[in-house]
Amino acid sequence: MNQGIEEHLRVALEQQRAAFASEIFPTLAVRRDRLARVRQMTEKHAQDLAAAIAQDFENRARQETLLTEVFTVQSAVRHAIRHLPGWMKTRSVPTAMHFWPARNRLLRQPLGVVGVVSPWNYPYYLAMAPALAALAAGNRVLVKPSELTPATSELMARMVREHFAPEEMQVIVGDADVGRAFTSLPFDHLFFTGSTAVGRIVAQAAARNLTPVTLELGGKSPALVDRSADIGVTAERLAFGKLLNAGQTCVAPDYVLAPREMVGPLADAVLGRIRTMYPKLSDNPDYTSIVSPRHFERLQGLLRDAQAKGARLVPTHAETPAGRRLVPHLVLDATEQMTVMQEEIFGPLLPIVAYDKTEEALAYIQRHDRPLALYWFGSDSHAQRRVMEQTHAGGVTVNDCIWHLGQEEQPFGGVGASGIGSYHGEWGFRTFSKEKPIFEQTRFAGTKLFYPPYGATFDRMIGLLKKIAG
Repeated sequence: MNQGIEEHLRVALEQQRAAFASEIFPTLAVRRDRLARVRQMTEKHAQDLAAAIAQDFENRARQETLLTEVFTVQSAVRHAIRHLPGWMKTRSVPTAMHFWPARNRLLRQPLGVVGVVSPWNYPYYLAMAPALAALAAGNRVLVKPSELTPATSELMARMVREHFAPEEMQVIVGDADVGRAFTSLPFDHLFFTGSTAVGRIVAQAAARNLTPVTLELGGKSPALVDRSADIGVTAERLAFGKLLNAGQTCVAPDYVLAPREMVGPLADAVLGRIRTMYPKLSDNPDYTSIVSPRHFERLQGLLRDAQAKGARLVPTHAETPAGRRLVPHLVLDATEQMTVMQEEIFGPLLPIVAYDKTEEALAYIQRHDRPLALYWFGSDSHAQRRVMEQTHAGGVTVNDCIWHLGQEEQPFGGVGASGIGSYHGEWGFRTFSKEKPIFEQTRFAGTKLFYPPYGATFDRMIGLLKKIAG
């Protein structure tokens, strides 16, 4: 590791620590101003972001960036500004009767300096969403974006320099070595979005400093199709959810579990919907490329492995597009021995697995790592409730894909191997706050009756206390 980089990181952290020490509890006005600047820079550079992300990916639709990167950040900022007074308010908390007339309060206090490590698949949104939550909570923020999207990372660094002092928020651009050094800093909280494998490494680095972490990871998010599902609606929504950003989405449906008799009709319907959304792939500005040659080759390797082990590969298009535009494929007759059913796909490949009884589908989901998302399609409310109660997932969308991620009134986060902690809306504010309990005693406190020397009075009071508390 370059000593200059380590020194730069240390100075950046200490600069923000010193600034936080001079303003430990920023006012509502200060916090709203910082959030407003996030909104301003996002609006000002919306088209620049679309161009930079398209450059990094080789191609990505401008409309996808405006929806998934720009609108999402602006929506989160508006929500935070509107609700910030309530989130900041010190709360009165019930006090047990035997402690009266004392009272309890809860103060939400900024933590200090927050580190955010963001991924390449949604490089602006997944950097700014946790950053704006940390700013709302009154913290200072250092952001380390992915080296796989260099144009976007450099643009973000310029945008933040233009709108924020370095002691407020700063973007640190660099390679994987810089990322490793970044995660080793003694932050007051470290927020990481990325793969489960790298998340484990980040957690270990943070543990050396006893830095608390939020890990937004991934996993194989299933789409469970019930016999009561409408095949046409299900196919259209699976097609959109899978091919948004060419499947390079942490909550994309990774595979489908469908009743055996519905697999054929569903596969045909998905193919039809994909071809309607993307009549061609070559020179189609709506279809996103795979982010890097390494990821493109990895996805091709998944197809080769699946075919060698007996899967039927069904391409959506007959053409062979240039560059890193990968033809979407349905993978039929997939088995657990295939790598495509073992690793998170993160691309436009959709295995469809048949089941005979719902119990089989539930058992399949239950014996694998808990996913970041789960999708259920159907109209049978009893069947829906059963699946909701008997599976674990970071979040669920019913009769659609992905949209639970956009709910600012709901927490977003993983469970088990798909992550630790949550954010969005008030949950993000709480993640980056210390909820400090305050017990305020009065001048005339009954607790004095429990002081030594102990004797009969103490015994009587213990007996009374048990009756009151019971």
